[in-house]
This record gives sequence, structure tokens and C-alpha cells, in this order.
Amino acid sequence: MAVPWLQQRAGISITGDGADSHDDFKPVHKGDAGVSVQEHIERDVKENPVLIYMKGVPDAPQCGFSAMVVHILDEYGVRYKTRNVLSDPELRNAIKEYSNWPTIPQVYVNGEFVGGSDILISMHRSGELKTLLKDVKNIR
Repeated sequence: MAVPWLQQRAGISITGDGADSHDDFKPVHKGDAGVSVQEHIERDVKENPVLIYMKGVPDAPQCGFSAMVVHILDEYGVRYKTRNVLSDPELRNAIKEYSNWPTIPQVYVNGEFVGGSDILISMHRSGELKTLLKDVKNIR
């Protein structure tokens, strides 16, 4: 939601389509007329072997939990896609409904919800995450 007086006072312009933004900051469902956010999430989860819904982007996580998830997955050398839930409040709420999980980040592997940072840390320590990721085809 644009605040005209703030834009004018700060000397900034905000475009609603995200055309001048990095892909991670663009709303993921814009331009998909007729496709619900839930349908977009469903497609995203199915199409990406490893997917993180996080706060921020991998190079600049906006919370320690998101940073930890990125760090752990980077240790395994897998490629992953991310979606920045801070760029779209509708997406942030929809992903919580989709997974029935109240917190961000959320990690999906091969179309299945794995969990958040606490679960990923636990799986990493136990060796379970290594087993799960060995079948992922997109190793760096």
C-alpha cells in the first residue's frame, strides 16, 4: 500500500508491479490472474526440489532463523529456491495456512514440508537431513 505523502516527502517512488525489484523481492503471485496464492504455493513446492519460504533473501536474511536454515543448506551444497515472505503479506499468511505451521522459515524438500529452523537443526545434528538431501538431484 503506497503512502503518497510519505513518498513525496521522502522523494521516493514505489511501483506496484515490482518491475524494478530483484526477483526475491517481487510478489510471487502478481501477473497470475485467476491463480490463488495457495495454488501458486502448491505449484512452487512441486516444481522446486528444495524450497525455503524465509524472511529476506539468502544473501541478506532478515531473521536469525532464516539465516540458520540458509547456512545449513549451504553446508550440504544443494541448490535451493527461496521466497521472501516479507515482500508479500498475503504470501506470508498463505504459507502458514498451507503448511499448518505458524512460523517462518519453512523448508520443503521434494514437495514435502520438512519444518522450520529447529527441525532442520535437529535433522542436521542427527544425520537425518543428509539422508533426506542425498536424493536431491540439484547438487551444486
